[in-house]
Amino acid sequence: MSRGVDPRMLELLNNASSLQLFELSTVIERLLADPRRIIAVRVNLHLGQTVRFLDWRDGSLREGKVLAMKDTQVVLQDLRERREWKLPYTAIEPPAAHGSHAQQTPPTQPEPSAPKPTREDFRRGDKVAFEDKYLQTVVSTVVRINERTVTVDAGNGNTWRVGFALLRRVLDI
Repeated sequence: MSRGVDPRMLELLNNASSLQLFELSTVIERLLADPRRIIAVRVNLHLGQTVRFLDWRDGSLREGKVLAMKDTQVVLQDLRERREWKLPYTAIEPPAAHGSHAQQTPPTQPEPSAPKPTREDFRRGDKVAFEDKYLQTVVSTVVRINERTVTVDAGNGNTWRVGFALLRRVLDI
């Protein structure tokens, strides 16, 4: 498991007391559970994408395909063994830093982004969707159009005030 670890750091850790190691592990766990770290990885992920992840058994990097994305974990299928892994997002190499993908994709001109939705784009009763602070998609119905936000009802007793730019229409088929 020491693959890629600075030998000086490993020596310091070997000389640390058990209490110091436990204290360090709790600090590391807290840092790894920080939502900002999860979002930094998750923001560039999509289903079906190939990513590299750390195999905790031997410390090696493996490649896997994203099968599902949950709040704090991602489900991957190991491309070599065809085995499913449920891992924290922090066990994944951030996709933007994934070397093989970055080298294969030539730089292109950024496409002009779609115009941001405004107050005129929504009507009472419209079905809309947005991502909450946990990056979960919330589908809801417009109940009121305010000056800078829309009040929406998620149908489960929760109402939200959401900025126009964060909403997108949902089409019923």
